[in-house]
Amino acid sequence: MKLYQDYKKLFKVLILVISFAIPIVFSYAETALEIQNKINQKNSDISALEREIDAFQAELDSLGQQKSSLNNSLKQLDITRKKLNADIAITEKKIDKTNLSIENLSFDIGSKQNRINNDIEAIKLGMKQINETDQSNMLQTLLSINDFTVIWNDIDNLASVRDKIRENILNLKQVKSELENTRQQTINAKNELTKLKSQLSDQQKIIIQNTKEKNKLLAQTKNSETNYQKLLKDRLAKKEAFEKELEGYESQLKYILDPSKLPSGKVLSWPLDAIIITSSYGLRSGGVHYGIDFRARTPLPVYAMADGVVDGVGDTDIQCPGVSFGRFVLIKYNNGLASTYGHLSLIKVTKGQKVLRGQIVAYSGNTGYSTAPHLHVSVYARDAVAVKTIPSKSCPGKVLTQPISPTNGYLNPINYLPSTNSSMFK
Repeated sequence: MKLYQDYKKLFKVLILVISFAIPIVFSYAETALEIQNKINQKNSDISALEREIDAFQAELDSLGQQKSSLNNSLKQLDITRKKLNADIAITEKKIDKTNLSIENLSFDIGSKQNRINNDIEAIKLGMKQINETDQSNMLQTLLSINDFTVIWNDIDNLASVRDKIRENILNLKQVKSELENTRQQTINAKNELTKLKSQLSDQQKIIIQNTKEKNKLLAQTKNSETNYQKLLKDRLAKKEAFEKELEGYESQLKYILDPSKLPSGKVLSWPLDAIIITSSYGLRSGGVHYGIDFRARTPLPVYAMADGVVDGVGDTDIQCPGVSFGRFVLIKYNNGLASTYGHLSLIKVTKGQKVLRGQIVAYSGNTGYSTAPHLHVSVYARDAVAVKTIPSKSCPGKVLTQPISPTNGYLNPINYLPSTNSSMFK
């Protein structure tokens, strides 16, 4: 009977289609397991390195509490270098792990694409067989057969084929949806890989700077504690002279602060991942601190606190070492505020560049006048500040280029940053 033979042929084809998919699934499962084992090993390596970094950080925190000395400074530089090397190792492990994840996702995409192709073929074959069995053939079969049990079995088989087609269609939709999710995961992983490679490049630059900083310190002090203390004393005197000079200059600048142009509420985000405030805004011994200082004992990523545009970058150490911001970034935000980041080790942006909240713009450091690595942040009314050049009496014959603002243009950053608690202040 032709109808019966057609159904048998269809089921054989369906079984054949399914059998082709099985080796692919098993092959993918083997490969996925191998890759996952490698990923697990990378995670284990990263965890071990993180414990090592925590130990280095504890040493640096302990040294940071001790009196400043040449030996102390050299130890901090050495431990910082070790921590940076561990940071680099972690980043390299994360790059390897991300590459493995992308490889795994690629296999997953291939497997899902094969499943989609198989489902499509099964649906096409089922539709073709059903279309070939028209009503006239069925009527002829009904009239020519004596045993109706056979034909009813064939009708049941036809219903089963249709059910299988519907099942394949539903499965096809699900796998296609999963495929799109996997593709998005792949895009995210590739973006993460780009970010990690950039981070690795930054870390390698910073470790070179660390070595230069140590060599410079040894050259300036000739490895003598007496010379080191004299260097600190001279830098402090220059710094205090410059701050008085700068405050006198800025206090004479005319500026009318319009409160209506200032935002209300906590419109800025934190510039670092971990927040410890070591020096607040306002009066302190020796004058006024026009900003706040954050603990950052090793170079840490510094983030834009809101969307805006970089209005200036520079390095005051080029003109007069050790008296001011050192490497700095000035950002003017879209919300009516502006901020300067000071004492940076590495600058990641250029003047005129648009930045988004949370974007890495620099790394904290120990440049300018800084007795220990930290991040200084000043906040201003947006139109009150600009990068300007001023001749310096504290550095005779030198002209400093840095952010300048009338004194009433400075604002207390805490008023615009997220809420704080007592544990954030040291």
